[in-house]
Amino acid sequence: MNNDGPVMVIEDDHDDQYLLSEVFKKLGYANEVLYFFDGQEALDYLKATDITPFLVLSDINMPRLDGFALRDKIQIDAGLQVRCIPYLFFSTAVSQEMVINAYSLSAQGFFIKQNTMAELEKTIAVIMEYWKRCAAPNKF
Repeated sequence: MNNDGPVMVIEDDHDDQYLLSEVFKKLGYANEVLYFFDGQEALDYLKATDITPFLVLSDINMPRLDGFALRDKIQIDAGLQVRCIPYLFFSTAVSQEMVINAYSLSAQGFFIKQNTMAELEKTIAVIMEYWKRCAAPNKF
């Protein structure tokens, strides 16, 4: 984990991307926020760069490579796994089965997208503050 690294948001809905960009601007974190339309685009980025993102916020239902498949690919890639990138699901789609699937893939969280800007801000702030305070093996 890299506290100064970018936040990767994997989200295929342009309206949700816009709302998240407004929330991140308002909260004022120094981390750059990178948006990816689907899991394949995000995976290509991760494999092409040496930059370790601060964390990944991933939707589930996306074209080409969904959030579960992306998490699985990161887990089985030794080069990506060792970078200790927190992977959080952030979705409107939620069921007990989805949450079980997420945690069985060793996701570090499953958050439901909030319906109001105020609640969305609170959720993003909690996520960011938690991970800013968290120790990771590559911080030493």
